[in-house]
Amino acid sequence: MDLILSSVSQGLLWSIMAIGVYVTYRILDIADLTAEGAYPLGAAVAATGIVGGMNPLLATLLAFVAGMGAGLVSGLLHTKMKIPALLTGIVTLTGLYSINLKILGKANVALLRQETLVTQLQGLGLSKTTAVLIIGSLFVAVVILLLTLLMNTQIGLALRSTGDNIPMSEANGINVNRMKIYGYMLSNGLIALSGALLTQNNGFADLNSGTGTIVIGLASVIIAEVILRNLRIGWRLLSVVLGSVIYRLIILAILEIPGMDADLVKLFSATLLAVVLFVPEIQKKLRVRKINVTDKTA
Repeated sequence: MDLILSSVSQGLLWSIMAIGVYVTYRILDIADLTAEGAYPLGAAVAATGIVGGMNPLLATLLAFVAGMGAGLVSGLLHTKMKIPALLTGIVTLTGLYSINLKILGKANVALLRQETLVTQLQGLGLSKTTAVLIIGSLFVAVVILLLTLLMNTQIGLALRSTGDNIPMSEANGINVNRMKIYGYMLSNGLIALSGALLTQNNGFADLNSGTGTIVIGLASVIIAEVILRNLRIGWRLLSVVLGSVIYRLIILAILEIPGMDADLVKLFSATLLAVVLFVPEIQKKLRVRKINVTDKTA
């Protein structure tokens, strides 16, 4: 039971990253690999700030701002320099590797005996799992509430319109390049925020922690879409949280298989994503087959 609760708590923290991936992947229809660099950027900024004596909450918010900065760079590369979205992410995450190393000063930084959001709640007599559950729930609730409100404003509607139909958006006077930049900034800010929170949960920041981040985010988003369809924006964001938690539970179930090698977790993650991405295609084929059978019967 403790393992399940621990996976759920981590799923909540990862879900903020998944929501960030959802912004670019589904709302803007852009596959952004900046996530692989923005996640450790958030971890590095938060860990360095906490070690330097900064308030943990302030360090966490600073990580969010740093992530938005990374998103701004990607947005400018894509819109102003006309670099394809996929290559934009690769260029930014490559540059962020050096920046993250400069921020950390070494490959990893431990947060042992440092005051973090998790240890602050533990100081109130709560267990670590309960503390992480509370932190994850609070941050997820705030993120979903603010994003839902944003997406129903003029800017949010313009952002969604840009992802749906660029020519039509331009015809209606929307500055699509500006909306893309906003989307990049929002997405990577959330991804960095997730990195900052998970660093405080794990007790260290690692330079290579971003490897596979995009896979986890995409898997969470696709799992949510397979389970629940045609939802309004607020419920869709909530379903991404559910997808993230389910993803963590699936990984836990795989690792609990006797004799399973924990070093293969990235392989399982990639395989799981491939399977989940194939599910909609299977559903489509079954739906077409069902329609054909119905037509022949009629």
